[in-house]
Amino acid sequence: MKNSLVVFLAALTVTSTVTRAQEVPQKNLQRTTLSAGIHQIDAQLAITPAEHAIGLMYRKEMEQHEGMLFVFPTPALQCFWMKNTLIPLTVAFLADDGMILNMDDMKPQTEESHCSIKSVRYVLEMNRGWFAKKGIKVGMKLTGQPFTNPK
Repeated sequence: MKNSLVVFLAALTVTSTVTRAQEVPQKNLQRTTLSAGIHQIDAQLAITPAEHAIGLMYRKEMEQHEGMLFVFPTPALQCFWMKNTLIPLTVAFLADDGMILNMDDMKPQTEESHCSIKSVRYVLEMNRGWFAKKGIKVGMKLTGQPFTNPK
């Protein structure tokens, strides 16, 4: 009985530690600079499935010029939600050349799906309203790596 209690308490401690570790925002990802006209974006890159899964969860704030660019290996319909995301965001679904195909405002801590209208490899999350405040609309192109810009 005593051994069972020790094993149970050890398992509970490990579970609590893992859960708390997962609730830490990821802030040390690779970065790239994107341009939206004259506006610069300091974008963290979410490249791996683990980085995609955490995204901007648990962040309490984000600088106005910062965002997160999700990079997927192949084009697919992409859907995002705001579970465990504390800050309001606008999501932009981007073609390979950086063209904004569609955007959607997302409310914190919700599980509503926000999906691309076409298959995409790139999705950019910014503070909610950033695109509108800068006059950036669907059909406009972002530039910088990793977008290809045919001449």
